[in-house]
Amino acid sequence: MARARIPDDSGEASVYRALQAEPKPARDDTATAVRYTLQLLAERAEGNTLEVRVPPFGAVQCIEGPRHTRGTPPNVVEMDAATWLALATGREAWADAVAAGRVHASGSRADLTGELPILRRPQ
Repeated sequence: MARARIPDDSGEASVYRALQAEPKPARDDTATAVRYTLQLLAERAEGNTLEVRVPPFGAVQCIEGPRHTRGTPPNVVEMDAATWLALATGREAWADAVAAGRVHASGSRADLTGELPILRRPQ
């Protein structure tokens, strides 16, 4: 069963609230912001080659290429919600997050450089 699409207005509002909240955003805002930006990634980079995981909030498959259907995918990217939102909005560069160890990437296609940012940083 397909998950309902998060509307752009409520998704963008959640991203804005999650990024502006100090010292820590509400869990509901974080959850919706992560799911919304993952949804955008899956829509813009359709495919099943790479699995992007942001536990405990969501995971999507994206990027064109060989399809993976069983077991642990060979190409996986995983990170926490704060790192994902920073990458998705352009507040942090992919290479910097990987170098700092905030992104765990495995597989030859586990690179989102060309797909980020997904949503420009709210003003």
